Amino acid sequence: MKLKKFSAAALAALTVTMMSAAPVLAADDIEVNEDISVSGDYDWKRFANDHITLNVYNNGLYISDGSDESINVLSAFEELTGIKVNYTTYDSNESLYAKLKSGGVSYDVIFPSDYMVGKMINEGMLAELDMDNIPNIAGVGETYLDRSFDPGNKYSVPYMWGTTGLIYNTTMVEEPPTKWADMWDVEYTNNVLMFNNSRDAYAIAAKVAGLSMNPQSVDEITAITEKLKEQKNIVQAYVMDEVFDKMEGGEAAMAPYYAGDAITMIDENPDLAFVHPEEGVNFFIDSMCIPANAKHQEAAEMFINYLCEPDVGLANADFIGYSTPITAVWEMLDDDLKYSEIAYPGAEVLDKAEVFETLPDDINAAMDAQWSEMKSYEEGGNGWMVLVLLLLAIAISAFNIWRKLRKKSRDNY
Repeated sequence: MKLKKFSAAALAALTVTMMSAAPVLAADDIEVNEDISVSGDYDWKRFANDHITLNVYNNGLYISDGSDESINVLSAFEELTGIKVNYTTYDSNESLYAKLKSGGVSYDVIFPSDYMVGKMINEGMLAELDMDNIPNIAGVGETYLDRSFDPGNKYSVPYMWGTTGLIYNTTMVEEPPTKWADMWDVEYTNNVLMFNNSRDAYAIAAKVAGLSMNPQSVDEITAITEKLKEQKNIVQAYVMDEVFDKMEGGEAAMAPYYAGDAITMIDENPDLAFVHPEEGVNFFIDSMCIPANAKHQEAAEMFINYLCEPDVGLANADFIGYSTPITAVWEMLDDDLKYSEIAYPGAEVLDKAEVFETLPDDINAAMDAQWSEMKSYEEGGNGWMVLVLLLLAIAISAFNIWRKLRKKSRDNY
């Protein structure tokens, strides 16, 4: 099976695109505030008197929201358009999917990753976009468009991209880790954190097992599950956003996470460092989409177009540390971020990177079931606990039998 990889050719295309692609030209810009100006040739006010509230559902810590002295791009959008934004968060693609599948909720804009975009398209969960309302897609680099999960970008607009890697505390490791396999080292028992979502966790264990991040059979899922079980006694906790407090606070030696978030954590704790493991990493694109049951599609498309404005994209990229797909934004970044090996790795990393594919239903089902079984086993106790409880039950049963026999003997006497 041919792996889908982010190759050196793609890297070259990225470089050419970043250097040559031009942002959308505008008429006189509109100054929203001292930090944000937007294109003047777009009708930002057409819903100003319609009392619309957009329900926006995003990953946690994934937008410049005014915290920590950042620019508040949400309030600026409200000021510009008269549209209110109700902004809530989830912690993983799987949580997003489960929330939408449960019904009873209606969101206008969501931010799934590539493989989840493909899954949602296949299940009819996304609305087709009217790109006349999103002209700023022209500023997105070609490298990030027309990917296999959404050919022609009928349902998605790239928001951010990035890679996975291993963040570690330099004061808690004897040798800097270089491989995903270092997370299986018993030397770090109870000092390793692991992703608390099945797709990312299985991807790492697959690379340790010498397999693709995109399993092709239920047998492969089973083999990867066994690899995760081998790690269980070493893992301190399965985490998502909790990784920030734990790594910044020196509570664990190492954790896998997303490169953009690693930059944030390193800023908070200079003892932390980051490495792209040599077995290969995940290259991902997070996108902006509109659910099929959205109540305000055109206003949602306006919000997506707004997030593609260079000033807005710059505020987001600068605050969250993730890699921008917007050419003009990359050109505006400070050099320390623009040329960061964490945020914008070179060919030696990207040549070995894999993109998550949308998996067949039977493989998805097997992954979900075996992940739940593995997690339940961990939460319910290890094998020795089961053995202790079994022996205790046998002892109690034997004691009760002995009491009955003793009572019968006395009665006969």
